[in-house]
Amino acid sequence: MNASLNLTLTLAVALVAHVALKLWLNARQVHHVAAHRGAVPQAHAQTISLADHQKAADYTLAKAKLSQIDIVLDAAVLVGWTLLGGLDALNQFLLGLMGPGMAQQIALIVAFMVVGGVIGLPLSLVQTFGVEQRFGFNKMTPALWISDLLKGLLLGALLGLPLLWLVLWLMEMGGDRWWLWAWCSLVAWQLFLMAIAPNVIMPLFNKFTPLEDEALKARVQSLMQRSGFKAKGFFVMDGSRRSAHSNAFFTGFGASKRVVFFDTLLKQLSPAEMEAVLAHELGHFKHKHILKMMAVSFTTTLAGLALLGWLVQQVWFYTGLGVVPSMAGNNNALALVLFMLVVPVFTFFLAPLSSWRSRQQEFEADAYAVAQTPGADLASALLKLYQDNASTLTPDPLFVKFYYSHPPASERLARMKPA
Repeated sequence: MNASLNLTLTLAVALVAHVALKLWLNARQVHHVAAHRGAVPQAHAQTISLADHQKAADYTLAKAKLSQIDIVLDAAVLVGWTLLGGLDALNQFLLGLMGPGMAQQIALIVAFMVVGGVIGLPLSLVQTFGVEQRFGFNKMTPALWISDLLKGLLLGALLGLPLLWLVLWLMEMGGDRWWLWAWCSLVAWQLFLMAIAPNVIMPLFNKFTPLEDEALKARVQSLMQRSGFKAKGFFVMDGSRRSAHSNAFFTGFGASKRVVFFDTLLKQLSPAEMEAVLAHELGHFKHKHILKMMAVSFTTTLAGLALLGWLVQQVWFYTGLGVVPSMAGNNNALALVLFMLVVPVFTFFLAPLSSWRSRQQEFEADAYAVAQTPGADLASALLKLYQDNASTLTPDPLFVKFYYSHPPASERLARMKPA
């Protein structure tokens, strides 16, 4: 009983701290951006118009207001599922309807995800057809949005349900080391998804056409050759069907890697700037950032599963989170859901560490790009992208430490200036 009560109190304290910290950071961001809305920072006064600067500020403020609602809603949903007995009620209902067994456990997790999706749907719609629409970024029609939703649900069922069954089966039959075998399965599954994504998954949502600009193609091929990289092809993705935001990325493994440009990017940047952006992406591969991130992800997943392997056997883990476990067993689905609900409350406090690591990697990729192409080209490309994506030039420094995976424009551009 003491362990159960201690867990309940620990969650309550951590959740209050979690929500308070997020709301405080959000308030800092709102105050800082609003305070600097009236004037373009001196370093960019000659390249960014006041209208564009204020649009970026207003876009940031609109997203922050929506984020405030999201923070409170997430906390309320967590409390509803756990301490107020929502998950326990759902579990008991499905047990009465289906009886214990694998089907009931899978149904519990699917029902949990469906309910969560429905609760989050209004905010998602406001984000897409409200905020993004108001600032000219949303290009999706309601029909396309529904099509994407249905495709996502079908794809999730086809790829996710077999994995879910496997994990639950391993939890039941894999003995004390089930978490190790489950980890191996998850790693294999993620690598499989990465392998099939370029040719199977991504074409379900977007159209990919070979890059037709021969001059640009020759330019990026030359960059790839002198940098020692190979790619299977250069493609343009119809990102403009959904958003005015732009990007470029690599996908695939080894020599089968594809270089993908958003069609919006081709309209925004000059060939020289496109080459600099590609050089930045090559920098991530040169420094093995993708492999490092995968290694960190796989390691933390292993640690999480090992912890879950211990918690799943502790009665207080369930009762302390508002759930009455079955004494006959078959509590694995409950344990998975509770773990997914509670862990983010605690891991958010580590966000500055992961965000810092990501920003350092961006600086390294920038440095590589500047060594391969003129720094002025990358600087002008980044400034255009920040401008076209309405990214604020004046974020709150502490907010950046928690949330920004990419450094603010001012920091990146400052490092590109000759010493």
